[in-house]
Amino acid sequence: MWATGWGGRVTGERRQLTGPLGRRLLAAFVLVALSSVAVLTVAALVGTARGLESAHRGERQQAAGRVAAAAGDAYARAGGWSGADLSAASAIADAVGARLVVRDSDGDGAMVWPGRGMGPGMGGRNGDTAAGGVVEAPVVVAGQRVGTVRLAFATAATGGEAVAWSWVIGAALVALATALAVSGYVSRRLTRPLVGLAGAARRFAAGDRDARARCDAPGELGEVVHAFDTMADEVVRADAVRQRLAADVAHELRTPLAALQAGLEELRDGLHAPDTQRLAALHDQTLRLGRVVQDLAELSAAESATLSLHPVDIDLAEVARAALAAQRPQLDAAGLHVDTDLAGPVPVRADPHRIHQAIGNLLANAARYCRPGDRVTVRAHVEDSAAVLEVADTGPGIPAEDLPHVFDRLWRGRHARAVAGSGIGLAVVRELVAAHGGTVTADSPPAGGTTLTIRLPGPGTGTGRAHN
Repeated sequence: MWATGWGGRVTGERRQLTGPLGRRLLAAFVLVALSSVAVLTVAALVGTARGLESAHRGERQQAAGRVAAAAGDAYARAGGWSGADLSAASAIADAVGARLVVRDSDGDGAMVWPGRGMGPGMGGRNGDTAAGGVVEAPVVVAGQRVGTVRLAFATAATGGEAVAWSWVIGAALVALATALAVSGYVSRRLTRPLVGLAGAARRFAAGDRDARARCDAPGELGEVVHAFDTMADEVVRADAVRQRLAADVAHELRTPLAALQAGLEELRDGLHAPDTQRLAALHDQTLRLGRVVQDLAELSAAESATLSLHPVDIDLAEVARAALAAQRPQLDAAGLHVDTDLAGPVPVRADPHRIHQAIGNLLANAARYCRPGDRVTVRAHVEDSAAVLEVADTGPGIPAEDLPHVFDRLWRGRHARAVAGSGIGLAVVRELVAAHGGTVTADSPPAGGTTLTIRLPGPGTGTGRAHN
């Protein structure tokens, strides 16, 4: 099994490098590596050759100076070139691997070494055709130039150049091998997350909702992989919400429809007389059915771009007082005590009817879930240039595990399933507030009670998305 896994991993890495992107990346890296190594190698060889040539030229020039000094000493001892013993100068030239030629300073520049019997042409020809080059130096005695020494080197000094070439070429090969290894590693590093991401996307599209890339990737590639995994999680969550939505809508519609069907069948079969009480019960079921449909229509309008906003400059506190007056009968019927803190003006630019609807949903939610005798407090104020409205109650509160979902469509926690309602009111509030560019949050401490807070931009910042 281990061998199979190892073989699979090797095959996967080979596939990454043999894929179109892997081949292109590897070819690009190899081309850059070869170009860089070639340029650096040529530059190193040229620079080394010129440096060695300059060093050799300086050494030969120094040798020529020493030979010229020895020849000048011989000239001074003999009183001229005639009879001058130039063996010492010749020995210095032989020591550096050069052939010595000495000429006097007369008009014809006659050769005085190796001997006058050799004409100028012979000495000059031998010096000029030397393979290693020719170096000259003047012979000066008592401040007067009396001749010239010429050193003709038989061979070029190639020992240093050969060593330099071997080191440079060796270093170039090592650099090339390192560049190829790094290129392969970088290519795998860049293509592995892309290959994994493509595979996960194909599996996800084929219906595998557990498919995720989940691979380590550098920089922006890592962000892309993380974004794909996050998107896949959101799609799965949206699928679950859609399935729950269908089930909840069917449940909410099934009860009134079943009651209507049973009641109408009883009337049709003559089991009950169509009296006022029976018709009122059927009418209540139609009203319940209408409320569910109306809630769904409001949610659809709030979530779609067809939501019409007509923003004007309003006082949020005044809108809250109007919404509270409209919901007062329902709050009183629930046995709730209402406190308000709506004294000061809270300016905001918004659609008063939509904000009234949002606040009314918050108050209706409190009336539905609070217990008789609980207290509801409505306050509005300005905070950091934003208009803030809070609806706080002392009811049973919201469990911590349900708190993140209170604004989801048709979400009803375990403790709220016994209460009549469609679970759409708070979702509508969130969409209405978001349409104004604001936010709505819910807070419920463990001790109980719930605070729903609407925060809207100030009048100078405009609204979120207004549609005509």
